[in-house]
Amino acid sequence: MRLDAHQHFWALDRGDYGWLTPDLELIYRDFGPIDLTPYLDRFGIEGTILVQAAPTVAETRYMLDLADENDFIKGVVGWVDFEAAEAPDQIADLAGNPKLVGLRPMIQDIEDPDWMLRPDLMPAYQALIEHDLVFDALTLPQHLPNLLTIADRHPDMRIVVDHGSKPHIADGRMNGWAEDMAAIARETSAFCKLSGLVTEAGSDWTTETLRPYVAHLLDTFGPHRLIWGSDWPVSTLACSYEDWIGITDVLLSDLDEAERLAVLGGNAERVYLERAD
Repeated sequence: MRLDAHQHFWALDRGDYGWLTPDLELIYRDFGPIDLTPYLDRFGIEGTILVQAAPTVAETRYMLDLADENDFIKGVVGWVDFEAAEAPDQIADLAGNPKLVGLRPMIQDIEDPDWMLRPDLMPAYQALIEHDLVFDALTLPQHLPNLLTIADRHPDMRIVVDHGSKPHIADGRMNGWAEDMAAIARETSAFCKLSGLVTEAGSDWTTETLRPYVAHLLDTFGPHRLIWGSDWPVSTLACSYEDWIGITDVLLSDLDEAERLAVLGGNAERVYLERAD
């Protein structure tokens, strides 16, 4: 199936989206299934992975309720406080819902760049492994060496790097990011999402602005470890859903049909939906 492996919903009156402020006026409103389904129908996208946008367990339960009510939501990547002593119990409880497929600490917003190496997070990582959940890594380029360390410490933990780890596209920089992403691809079994790049590209970006970054991800992870996602509605700050479809069609045009199908859905299905017994 074709999947959108990274999209969000939110309801402002829930009150736990600290980053979502009125200055982001294009997306400062409620977004729900009724807003997304026209795009899914138009482009033949059969399902989505709904990803957390607030650092609360309450939002995770809200998303799981939406998934139970909407069949097109095939999985939910939620949030748990990895630092909390009760994190393993919370993970076990949430994993009782088969729609929970992963968890995502909001690492990009955590002040300590070495946060993910803290010893008190180890029980949470172990709980992810025990419940066959994906660790969605919302990292920035400076976090990649530590992500490599975590992957080495927990080789059985399934990892997906969100948004290509948000390279410095607006500045035209690849140094550091390129080498570290290559190391992640070479030395781990992690997957990487082809998503969220347009919002890192500045105001005057074109498809050609993105091309070297996408080409590097294809060269290092290959088409069988890249996962397409829209990052909708955050992506609408930079381009429409239709435009992102068109841009990625162009950037993936050198792939053969089997490779394109892998990036556009098969890899996400394999990582998120084919759970171990």
